[in-house]
Amino acid sequence: MAWYVIHTFTGHENKVKASIERRASAQGIGHKVHRILVLTEEEVTGSRGGKKQVRKHKVYPGYVFLDIDLDDETRFLVRNTPGVTGFVGPDKQPVPLKPDEIRNILDQVEAPEVPVKAIWSAGDVVRVTSGPFADFQGTIEDVNIPKEQLRVLISLFGRDTPVTLGFGDIEKV
Repeated sequence: MAWYVIHTFTGHENKVKASIERRASAQGIGHKVHRILVLTEEEVTGSRGGKKQVRKHKVYPGYVFLDIDLDDETRFLVRNTPGVTGFVGPDKQPVPLKPDEIRNILDQVEAPEVPVKAIWSAGDVVRVTSGPFADFQGTIEDVNIPKEQLRVLISLFGRDTPVTLGFGDIEKV
């Protein structure tokens, strides 16, 4: 039993995961496939009507992690799953992950509460979409994720003026 990484078509990670699980149980080798991971994280994209808009995105797009007993039968199953382009390794030959590599990945997955990440960061140029400063452009100075607020520097009369805005009041330029 070891952890391997397979490369898939981008966007097909969950389909590949479900297909491997389904095909393994149908062929009677489900006991050899222990765990399949598609790593995702959440990020705040805005706020509308007092509700936080959270989007999930894949941490490693195009890759799926497998905890599997690799033999000819399971290798054939994985290689011939629709959407799989091959194992990650030299000449697409399976190379198991090192224990410390998979431990770091599993720590990310099994963390009790993964902090939500905002799509904005200090220095980003944004456009205000609502309120008295609508259609003004500015630069983000600070991001406050728990309050869902940003401090944006907007140029008024030739001077940078800090303005506090909500996540739903801006968009990236």
